Amino acid sequence: MFTGIVQGVAEVVAIEEKQDFRTHVVRLPAAMLPGLQLGASVAHNGCCLTVTRVDGDLVSFDLMRETLRVTNLGELKTGGVVNVERAARFGDDIGGHAMSGHIMGLATVVEVIESANNRTIWFELPAGLEKYVLAKGYIGIDGISLTVGEARGARFCVHLIPETLARTNIAARRAGDRINIEIDPQTQAIVDTVERVLAQRGAAA
Repeated sequence: MFTGIVQGVAEVVAIEEKQDFRTHVVRLPAAMLPGLQLGASVAHNGCCLTVTRVDGDLVSFDLMRETLRVTNLGELKTGGVVNVERAARFGDDIGGHAMSGHIMGLATVVEVIESANNRTIWFELPAGLEKYVLAKGYIGIDGISLTVGEARGARFCVHLIPETLARTNIAARRAGDRINIEIDPQTQAIVDTVERVLAQRGAAA
């Protein structure tokens, strides 16, 4: 489990391509290294990956074909950066909201609005996810726990404070970029349950 409180950004320093498979190596921030072992879970842009090698601050992760297909990690190149967070431990503060590290889809940045002390970014969701995104609800964007500002059909926005812009890679996002989306699991469970109950009542009638 993750909390959506990004612990830093990590540079991708190497990528090894294989058939339907990739290994990438990132330089993790020093604060994230103590106790890191093979098999540990680290979220990259919100996607849960498993540590396969540790060499000082250089840490390797394997990405299967499905991961490359459904997330923006397949678009990474050497020199790119990802938001990183180690898995939460029992007793840790949940500063954001509970996240599984399972990406639901890719949303596209459609507009970036700058203002004096914050930034608003509008995204467009893939078909089928809009019913789970509600104003003032939680959402995971590239692993960042954020609150939805507004929701208009397939589009929604978030408002970003300077701290979020400084600590994550979202400051570099521009129109056309694709970002990993994780829907709040509680919201998804409620919506799916209500839909199922209404469908059963409709069938009974």
